[in-house]
Amino acid sequence: MVSLIWRFSRPHTLIGTSISITSILFLLIFCTPNLPTGGLEILTKTLGSQEKLTKVVGFLPVAYAAISGFASILLPTLIVCLACNIFITGLNQIVDIDLDKINKPNLPLASGELSVKHGQLIVLISAAIAIVGSWLIQPFLGMLISVIALIGAMYSLPPIQFKRHHLWAASAIALVRGPLINIGIAIHFATILFGWPLIELPWLTPLVIFITAFSLGIAWFKDIPDTQGDQIHGFKTLAVVWSRKSAFFAGKWLVGLAYLALSTYWFFVDVHVVAAMSHLLLFLLFWTQSSKIRWELDSSVKRFYLFYWGLFFLEYLILPFLLA
Repeated sequence: MVSLIWRFSRPHTLIGTSISITSILFLLIFCTPNLPTGGLEILTKTLGSQEKLTKVVGFLPVAYAAISGFASILLPTLIVCLACNIFITGLNQIVDIDLDKINKPNLPLASGELSVKHGQLIVLISAAIAIVGSWLIQPFLGMLISVIALIGAMYSLPPIQFKRHHLWAASAIALVRGPLINIGIAIHFATILFGWPLIELPWLTPLVIFITAFSLGIAWFKDIPDTQGDQIHGFKTLAVVWSRKSAFFAGKWLVGLAYLALSTYWFFVDVHVVAAMSHLLLFLLFWTQSSKIRWELDSSVKRFYLFYWGLFFLEYLILPFLLA
């Protein structure tokens, strides 16, 4: 049952959410100049800044205290964000059972391994944890998660059902993964730590622009292998409206230019040479791999899509280290 729930939750999206939320907290704490005094002391006051205390109690207890402080801020937020993620992806599968029997027959609901009743129960529990938990943590987080959950519901549920139209579908995905998560979670953490979210975050704008472009790529690439079912059920994805080839090349050029723009930004605007060179290398890796894809073959596109999500994970993993 645990394996079914894990597959039902769409693991790559859960991993992406976990890494992005954690990375934003790291970026806020360790990559933001001129932080106000206050909440940062929770995490760093005893670690490295109080040598006397370290000598008395030892490094491990002090490190544990700092890690515990970090976890106390991160984990509640992460739990409600993951619950919201499961609600959105689970609801989409419940609505799209017939479509998934064509496009994604191995998913638990489409294959019959998980009953619709159990799927609905998971979705309802996840929604409750996300909405109630976020409001209990902080009103701003409650509003943020509620908006994200609403967009996720409108993405899947008729009569609005954003996913039926490629422009609205891509916009919804990019809006959530780009501005809402990155700006919203940064404000949330800044408010918890410092009580005042309006602080200068030089890394935030380039991150939001890049991830927004990258999320549009997610929206376009993911639909390419699903054209058969989408055409039958009347879903006007970009791959259906334009063609598989056009959708792939639109995503390839958009994301390629986003990598080059980000590298240029770190070279000339906010000078971080290592970050600039790293993103230039990532651009070359992305461009090389995307040039090998045969967009007419579902298996080839699906392999590339998994690689593409790996680049999404990698961006959030390396950025705090590059900018620290």
